Order: sequence, then C-alpha cells, then structure tokens
Amino acid sequence: MGQHTRPKLCPMRSQLQCEAEPLLDVPEVFIAISPAASWSCLHSFNMFKSYNTKVYHSKALTSPYPRSRIERSHVPEDKVSWLVEWKDYNPVEYTAVSILAGPSWADPQINDKDFSPKFNERDGEVERRSLNGLYMVENGRPRNPVGRTGLTGRGLLGRWGPNHAADPVVTRWKRDGSGNKVAHPVTGKNILQFVAIKRRDCGEWAIPGGMVDPGEKISATLKREFEEEALNSLQKSPEEKAELEKQLHKLFREEHFVVYRGYVDDPRNTDNAWMETEAVNYHDETGEALDNLPLEAGDDAGKVKWVDISEKLKLYANHSYFIKLVTERWEAHWTEEPECQE
Repeated sequence: MGQHTRPKLCPMRSQLQCEAEPLLDVPEVFIAISPAASWSCLHSFNMFKSYNTKVYHSKALTSPYPRSRIERSHVPEDKVSWLVEWKDYNPVEYTAVSILAGPSWADPQINDKDFSPKFNERDGEVERRSLNGLYMVENGRPRNPVGRTGLTGRGLLGRWGPNHAADPVVTRWKRDGSGNKVAHPVTGKNILQFVAIKRRDCGEWAIPGGMVDPGEKISATLKREFEEEALNSLQKSPEEKAELEKQLHKLFREEHFVVYRGYVDDPRNTDNAWMETEAVNYHDETGEALDNLPLEAGDDAGKVKWVDISEKLKLYANHSYFIKLVTERWEAHWTEEPECQE
C-alpha cells in the first residue's frame, strides 16, 4: 500500500462520504460542513425540502473514454466504493495528448519536479477545494471521492482533483400565441422551457455551461458561458456585445437560486480527476427579458434552442437531474407518472 495523506475530518462530514447535496432550506448548514463554500457567494433563495441525493457512477464508468479508443477497466457496481477492498483492481492509465501538451489551463504531470499542488486548498488562483468536502490524496494523487472509475490519470480534464464548472439554467414559461402559459394536458402543470445547447464533442444536449477560469467568480462564469455558448458572443462586434449585455443585465441581476453544488457523474471523470459544478437557475417569469434574445450557437455548442422540460429529456452527464430540481422549485411539469406520496 502507498502512503496516504489523510486530511482532518470535519466532525459533521467524512471525506469519504459519497453524497452530493442540493442546497437545502438552511444554507448555513452547508456552509458549516463544506470548506469550499466560502469561495462562492451563495444565495439563500431556495425552497427545496431537506433531502440528500446519492451520487453514483454511471457515465463515469462508460467506455470507450470520450474522444479516444481507450477502454476503462470494468468496475462492478459493488466495487465502485473505495470502502470495498479490491486487491486486483487494475485501472488503465490515460491522459489525453492534448492535456500532456501543456495548455495554459491544465496542470503539469504529477511527477513534474516544478509542480507542487496544494490539494484541498486554494492553490494561488487555482481552486483545488472540492464542493463535497475533503478528499483523499494517495501516492501524491487526489482520489475520486465517489469511487473507482476504471481509469487513472486525467483523461481530458486539465486539473488533478476537482475541475470546477458552472451551469446557468435559463428558464421561461412556455406560452401560446396569446401569451398565456401552456399547461401539460395530463398533469395540468405549466410547462417550463430552458435554453439548451447541443455539444460539439459528443452530440448530446446540455446546459450551456463551462469551466471556471482561475480566479474567476462563479457569477462571472455563469454569465460568460451563457453568452459564449448560447449567444455566440465571441463572434460579435463590440456594438453587438454591448446590446447583448444590456439585454442580459436584468436577467442575471434578478433573484436566482442555486440548484446544485457538487460532484458531477461525467464521462470524463477518472480516479484522479473529476468534474464538479454549481448549477444556478435564472428564471424569466414574464418572458419579457428573453423575448428578443437572439440565440446563436457558439464556442463549444453546435446548436442552441429553447427546449420543453420533461422527464423524457436525455441530457449530458447528470444535467437532467439539475433540470428536474428546477421544475420542483417552480412546481412545473416534469412527469406524467403519479407522484409518490410519503
């Protein structure tokens, strides 16, 4: 066995706990148990009932690994957890050539003599704290807090440990030609729509999010990613950008709520690098702020459009889960199946 670096345990939460939590009724509880909460300004506007959601590996176990022919070592469901001893575990080592080339946004290899990362800390401008609490470091490498993935190294991810993203969930009510909200014929609940992009890399529909730049505030990332991916702001003239800023200003300044903060079951995850996100809902209740918004795919997006929300949506990573939480907040249509009564 290699040497373990064991961080001190928070008395209310184990670093081995494999649960990610939507923000609950009392954000103070999350702040008290999460050392990462301080680096993002949280809004307490959240009306979910208190509950935990078990995070598991599904997409993080799929093969071949994205944009490669690399096959992960098979990990049975009962062997995902690190708490289950598995002496014969033999994961495949893989870091994409594009990452090894050393782009400015990526870490060096872990054995680089000039690389001394400070895991579980803010490391200069790089955020190496996890939204899910402390994580283990084994043989100098961070260990995926949810469990085994069948692959070591970084794959397509730039950072060792958590790779932070932000996902803006921009919503409005579906309306008819007269401007009235449209209700689902079975449930009678009003139908929400959200701005979705079709990813160029895998062809799946997704929330138009992206990576948090070093030193960047989450609020800035959310707005920037929406502009780049859903409005193609990178290709706009200064005058066009100014007009977009004017239209978006009201939406992004209005009251919004944090849908989810934590680990993401992403197909790019490895044993040593994984995705985490903060998903935030910006809702245009009247539809006026977004009526004339010129949706145009840009950056990593192949297509962009307003999509009716329902459980039939098949989205990238666990974006469907984020969307479901939004429908619960607004008491909108999600499923035709009868709701379970406790």
